[in-house]
Amino acid sequence: MEFQDVVQRRRSVRRYDLTRPVPPEVIERIVRNGLRAPSAGFSQGWGILVLDSPGDVARFRDAVRPESDPGNWFAANVEAPLVIVALSNKAAYLDRYAQPDKGFTDRSDSWWPAPYWDIDTGFATLLMWLTATDAGLAACFFGIPVDRIGSFRSAFAVPPEFTPIGAISIGYDDEPAANVSAVRERVRAMRKPLAETVHRARWNQPFAVRRP
Repeated sequence: MEFQDVVQRRRSVRRYDLTRPVPPEVIERIVRNGLRAPSAGFSQGWGILVLDSPGDVARFRDAVRPESDPGNWFAANVEAPLVIVALSNKAAYLDRYAQPDKGFTDRSDSWWPAPYWDIDTGFATLLMWLTATDAGLAACFFGIPVDRIGSFRSAFAVPPEFTPIGAISIGYDDEPAANVSAVRERVRAMRKPLAETVHRARWNQPFAVRRP
């Protein structure tokens, strides 16, 4: 698939064919491509948890299901052949930037303009999503309720320095065609125009495509 086609085809899909597992070689390609993401100082402060059995996905749902109003969390209701949880490790960045070539030996996070441990993990997550799309799979990124992060860690023996930024459900698309068409129309109507979100030279100058 051409890259432009991958970008255009990527969308959030929440219903999958549970009778079709994701092939092991595709899972490996997805996670390996995720690890090709850039990271500040090449800190690579991320972790990836692959859940590719019905039992593990069910355990994930139980661990992240909030006690109140669980129906509003996709994490608590996700059913997919594959769920990949992306986790960031802030300490890995503070350790890396305390090294002699960086020099922030006090390991302070006060000078960081943004939490790059989360940003870089997000880069890795998007690469995994695009890889799934390229393989003909559907996917959706979703969050984990903050008050269930502890139970998630306990359920999967996740070290305390790793914090989930979210997860991706992946599988073969099983959404009804009518739903897909309706969603596409709604997204098309809601998408902000280029000139409203992109600027050139000054913030008060909207970006416009320059034709030769």
